[in-house]
Amino acid sequence: MSTFDEREKAFETKFAHDEEMAFRAEARCNKLLGLWAAGMLGKSGTEAEAYAREVIKADFEEAGHEDVVRKVAADLVGKADADAIRAKRSELLSEAKSQIMLEG
Repeated sequence: MSTFDEREKAFETKFAHDEEMAFRAEARCNKLLGLWAAGMLGKSGTEAEAYAREVIKADFEEAGHEDVVRKVAADLVGKADADAIRAKRSELLSEAKSQIMLEG
């Protein structure tokens, strides 16, 4: 295998790894957002976990995270608006990335 082929393979491997880490961070962020919203809705324990799974599933409706924001905003009417949810999500994305990196 030539040096060029080895470099190409290394770049492909790194890209795949980076994409997997980004996917895991997004899913973790959505779970954290779901747990946060569940707390605002007065849910705890298994109810909160179930709600967090619903939030994770909402992310598969369309590309990006606006589908998640819409779902949570609809559930938190009168408690948090879409801008507050986006701000919380941004905060939680940083936390999710840190958690993923610590897990190695």
